[in-house]
Amino acid sequence: MMQVEIKIDKSCKESKIIILTNRITDEVDELIKKLSDTRPQTIAGFRDGTLKILAHDNIVRIFAANRKIYAQTEKSEYLLRLRLYELEERLDKNTFVRISKSEIINLRKVENMDLNFSGTICVKLCGNITTFVSRRYVSKIKKVLGI
Repeated sequence: MMQVEIKIDKSCKESKIIILTNRITDEVDELIKKLSDTRPQTIAGFRDGTLKILAHDNIVRIFAANRKIYAQTEKSEYLLRLRLYELEERLDKNTFVRISKSEIINLRKVENMDLNFSGTICVKLCGNITTFVSRRYVSKIKKVLGI
């Protein structure tokens, strides 16, 4: 488990982050990436000719259909102009996980998962949305969930 320590020094002119570790772990590497990431984290969705900035917390899932990418909230769907891999880079990897070649879900919006389907997982999301983890991603989702 990573410890976090913050020291307040009134004489400090510029903030400085020091990572003290005995080796570079995946957790440390992810932290370094987040700290040095300067890419925009916003996601712009289009609906009925208007643009809306989508809060990550409101997104239930992002999926591809008919060669287009959509973000679905509990109330609406929005057309996105980014590709799935670009969206994966902008989204928190602890909250959003890819479940198929064409879909990313928000783990905080999962109501339950049915593991009884042979070789796959049925996912029930809030907003009465049902989707499936493709066979290729079942082991990845189980690892993320610690099962």
